Amino acid sequence: MDIEKIESSFVPTLDKKCSVAKKGMVSSAFPNATKAGVEMLKKGGNAIDAACATALALGVCEPQASGLGGQSMGIIHVNGKSYAIDGSSRSPSLAHSSIYTNKKNRRLGYKATTVPSTLAVIGFLHERYGRLEWQKIVAPSINIAKKGYKITQLQHDLQERELENFLSIKSKSGAKYFLKDGIVPYDVGDIFIQEDLSDTLASISEFGYRVFYQGEIAKKIVQDMKNNQGLIQDEDLAYIPEPLVRKPISRKYRHVSVVTLPPPAAGRTLLLTLMMLNHLPSKFLRSSKPSSYHFVAETFRKAFLHRVQRPFNRHTYDQIEEKVHLQRSFAKQMAQSIHNSMDVTLPMIDPDFGGEDTTHLSTMDDEGNAVGITQSVELAYGSKAAADGLGFLYNNYMSAFEFTNPNHPFYIRPNSIPWTSVSPALIFNNSKLWMVLGSPGSQRIFSTVTQFLSRIIDGDLPMSQAIEKPRFHCSINGTVSIEDGGFRTEIIEYLKEMGYNISVKDRYSFYHGAIHAIMKCQTAEGFQGVAEVRRDGTAEGLE
Repeated sequence: MDIEKIESSFVPTLDKKCSVAKKGMVSSAFPNATKAGVEMLKKGGNAIDAACATALALGVCEPQASGLGGQSMGIIHVNGKSYAIDGSSRSPSLAHSSIYTNKKNRRLGYKATTVPSTLAVIGFLHERYGRLEWQKIVAPSINIAKKGYKITQLQHDLQERELENFLSIKSKSGAKYFLKDGIVPYDVGDIFIQEDLSDTLASISEFGYRVFYQGEIAKKIVQDMKNNQGLIQDEDLAYIPEPLVRKPISRKYRHVSVVTLPPPAAGRTLLLTLMMLNHLPSKFLRSSKPSSYHFVAETFRKAFLHRVQRPFNRHTYDQIEEKVHLQRSFAKQMAQSIHNSMDVTLPMIDPDFGGEDTTHLSTMDDEGNAVGITQSVELAYGSKAAADGLGFLYNNYMSAFEFTNPNHPFYIRPNSIPWTSVSPALIFNNSKLWMVLGSPGSQRIFSTVTQFLSRIIDGDLPMSQAIEKPRFHCSINGTVSIEDGGFRTEIIEYLKEMGYNISVKDRYSFYHGAIHAIMKCQTAEGFQGVAEVRRDGTAEGLE
C-alpha cells in the first residue's frame, strides 16, 4: 500500500462529493445534514456533537431512510479509545409470533414497528461524549423542518414506488405527511415543509431526549398506537432503548486494522470477508481478470452464508472464548475452499433480508475523535405509518426478526431485538486512526465496504476514485448484481459460464450501497472526505 500516493492523488470536486479540510470533516447523504454537522464544528463542538446534529438533520431530510422512529448503530473513537454503540431497537412487550403469521403486519402499519432507538442513541452519545449544549445540537434540524428542503429525484422515485403501500394504511398517516396533498408523490424540486416534526423537535430541544420516551411525546405515541391497534405501550417507551457500549471487534486487512461492530450487527461478516481476501494477492485483486471476480464473488457468498447459518446472541457473544469465525485459520480454510468453479453445494435460495433503505454519516475532528453512525427506518419510508401530530414515520424493523425458529437469537418475542446488516468501521494505519466509513445497503453493506477498502488498500486509489468505481455483489444463491456498463463483456461472459446469474442494475443505483467516508491524512495535514455519488449527499469540513 502506497499511502503517499493514495493521499496525494485525492481530487476535490466542486459538487462537494469529494472535499478537503484542515480542522475536521462531515460526510452525510444530504447537504443540509452535512452543513448541520459542520456548524457544530464551527461552534467549537467535537466529532460527537457534529454526528448528533447530522443524525437528527438526516432524519428530517431523508425520511425515506431514517428519523425519530428508527434505529441507529455506531462506531466511535473518542479520547484514544474505540467503542461499538449497539443502538438496537426493541420489539414491544405485546409482540408475539401469532400476530405476525400475517406477513403484512411485519412490513406495513403500526404493528410493524419496534420501539425507536435513534433518539436514545443520539441523546446518549451527546450526554456522554458531546461538548455543546443540547439546544445547539437540535437547532439545525428544527430549522430544516420549519423552512423545508427541496425534494430530490431519489425521494420522488421512492414515493412513486411506495405509493400503493402508503395508501394501503387505513389511517393514511404516512401519506398525509409524506405525499403531496396526501395522495401523490412530491415533484422534484418541491419545497417540503414539516411543521409537526418541527414542533416535535422543538419539544425535544427544550425538554431533552427523554421526553420522547417518558413525557408528552411518549403520551401522544401511546395514544396513536391505541387508536390504530399498534403494540407500543407507555411501559415500552419508559423502558428507554438506551444503547449498549460494547467492545468492538477488529482484524487486520493487509497491514491496516479494521475495527467494527459485533453482533447483532454484521461487522463479523465484513471482517471474515477481508480475512479471506487476505489470501489473495493484491496484484490479483487489482488485475481486473475475470477470474478475480469469481474469487471475490465466492468470498461474498461464503462469508454471508456463514452469518446466516451461525447467528449470535448479542448478550452472550462476548463470553464466547473460541471465536472461530474471527480466527485466521478459519478464514484460510474458507478461502482455500474456493476453487476454479462456482460452489454448487451452497444453497440456491437466498434468505429473505430486508432493509434496503438506510443512511450512514461519518464525522472527524482535529482532536482525534471520529464517529460513524448507520441509521434506518428499515425499508424505504418504514412502515408507511406516521405518528399523528408528531410528523415522523414509524420503522418496520419487525420485518428483521426470525419468525419460524424459536431457538434463533433473533426470534420474535417480547422485548427482543432485530438483527441488522450494518457494519460501520474505523481503519487504523500504523496504530493511528486513518479512516471512518460505512454504508447502507442491507446484505450488500459488507461487500460495498469491502470493495471500497480494497480499491484503496490493494489498488492504491484515492477515496475520490475508489467511490466512483463500479460495484458488484454476489448473493448466496449465485446471483451476481453488477452496475450497467461497469464491467467488461469478457468478465460477464466468464461469470455466466461459471454458472452465475447476472442481474444488471443502473450504473449509479443505490442498490450497491452508499459510502460516506473520511480520512485523516498521515502524509500531510488535514482531512479528506467523500460522499456517495449514488446518493444526494456532500462532504464538507472546517478550514
